[in-house]
Amino acid sequence: MFRSGNPALNDNTFSGFAVEHEKMSLEGVANKTALLLAICVVTAAFSWVTVQVNPGLGFILFLVGAFGSLAAAISMRFIDKRHAVIVGPVFAALEGLVLGPFSGIMEAAYSGIIVQAISLTFGIFLIMLVIYRAKLIKPTKNLAIGLSAAVGAIVMIYLVSFILALTSPYQIPYIHGNGLIGIGYSLFVIGIAAMTFVFDFDFIEKGVEHGAPKHLEWYAAFGLMITLVWLYIEIVRLLSKIRSR
Repeated sequence: MFRSGNPALNDNTFSGFAVEHEKMSLEGVANKTALLLAICVVTAAFSWVTVQVNPGLGFILFLVGAFGSLAAAISMRFIDKRHAVIVGPVFAALEGLVLGPFSGIMEAAYSGIIVQAISLTFGIFLIMLVIYRAKLIKPTKNLAIGLSAAVGAIVMIYLVSFILALTSPYQIPYIHGNGLIGIGYSLFVIGIAAMTFVFDFDFIEKGVEHGAPKHLEWYAAFGLMITLVWLYIEIVRLLSKIRSR
């Protein structure tokens, strides 16, 4: 019943809970998503300034944020979803430690790129929301399977790239470059990330309709946060490829 291309949101999320008086609402999800974004912005600003003043400390914060946010995201697949009220803000704070140095470096190399990326990220978010509300794209089972497969393939590509970056001077050819293949790959990944919103919205709407417990607002906000951060990073990468040509 509840399908999502977002790995943080799965079919069984809303099942197996005792009846609660307070129910999940769209307003609650929106408020909690905004709070997670605010936490992320604060820690991102802190790490952005830190990396400029003390690059060594900034790099340490980046590593702590990268591995910590990954651990937080993976943990939500296995722990009680009630803990999202803790894991969600922790993930947002740690992700900010990653986005700060990343954004600072990109902004130094390509002036104005961060404002452009943020604008495009929320622009795509709103466009996908309109598309979903207009039912121009329906979150079917087959589409969900295809999207999950695409996300899995992208994760594997980035995992291999990360391992190669640590262990050898080689990288997967073309996709990280600023050629047509590299730009096309970035557009493909952005498209997959954008499509994930359709399933996230469907997941949240079905949860509200079926009276899911209110604490799952944090879990839904956590899932949206993952998609927004992923989309933002991919848009920055795309813009940097275009501007470096």
